[in-house]
Amino acid sequence: MNIKVNDNVLVITGKYKGRQGKVLKTDPKANTVIVEGVQIVHKHEKAKKADQTSRIVTEEAPIDVSNVEIVCDKCGKATRVAHTEIDGKKVRVCKKCGASLDKEFAKKVKGKAAEAVQEEAPKKRTRKRSQKTEEEKE
Repeated sequence: MNIKVNDNVLVITGKYKGRQGKVLKTDPKANTVIVEGVQIVHKHEKAKKADQTSRIVTEEAPIDVSNVEIVCDKCGKATRVAHTEIDGKKVRVCKKCGASLDKEFAKKVKGKAAEAVQEEAPKKRTRKRSQKTEEEKE
C-alpha cells in the first residue's frame, strides 16, 4: 500500500468523488484508509449509565485504497506513486512531475523534478517573420 498517514488524497470514485482530504488512519490488512471528511456515517450510541444520554455520532468510515489517489504537493495533481532509491532508501515519487512524496526526501530528488527546476529559466523568443527577413537580406 503506497498511501501513508497524513498524506493528502483525492477520492476518484463513489459518492465522495472529487473530494480531497488528509489520511487519518490506514489498514494494510483490510486494504482501506480513513480520509478526513469522506465516507461520513452516523452511529447510534446508547447511554451506558443513568447520567449519560443517548446520541447520534458522526464519524468517518474506511474507504478502499483503490478509490483514492495521492495528491502531489509540488504539482497539485492526483497521481500514481513511483519508487526511486535515494541514499539507499526506497522513496515514493510523483509519476507526473518526479517530486518526492516523502517529506524527509523532498529536497534530494533527482530526475524529472531536478530537470523541471533547471528548465524554468525563460527562453529567448524570436519572431519567425524577423528571422525570414534577415535570411532574405543575406
